[in-house]
Amino acid sequence: MIVRYPEFSLDPELSLGWLMPRHVDWLTASGVPMTAILRPEPIRLCHGFRAADARLEIDVNGPLWFAFIEPEDIVFWEPRTGALATWNGRAFALGESMIDNASTYSFDFALNVFASPLDWLRAERDGIVVVNWERAFDYLRDCPRVAVDKALRPLYLRQMKPPRLPEIFIRSERKEAAR
Repeated sequence: MIVRYPEFSLDPELSLGWLMPRHVDWLTASGVPMTAILRPEPIRLCHGFRAADARLEIDVNGPLWFAFIEPEDIVFWEPRTGALATWNGRAFALGESMIDNASTYSFDFALNVFASPLDWLRAERDGIVVVNWERAFDYLRDCPRVAVDKALRPLYLRQMKPPRLPEIFIRSERKEAAR
């Protein structure tokens, strides 16, 4: 069962900065269109460190992370290392709303699963970037079509199995009671 949380509001203690011209220049030089930088929510900035639980700990002395506001969480991406983190651990992927969007699959299109946030941004956020692969099966099993980056294929196939199956018992046939 997938648990959907109501939309959350940004924590007042979490101060997300705005992109500076050098960040916009780097993104556009990397092939990211301006529409992907600004929509559906503008990319924001934050400094911090990724904790052991894959959540971001805010620290002004930490490296720079790009922040993507998702309906239930914030996903952070550190471009130098490719590391991903979340704010509250609810997000399964960047672009999660694409999974349930009917237009994603119309005209025989598929849900695009990208290997990196940069590839996702270059494609104008048309798909998802999985943050937590342990939850992939639960979120993606009902998708009619999925297009996965070649580099992700082995990981995708390994993760697209139920996390657990019920234990199976073989029932024996019962004989009619003698009258």
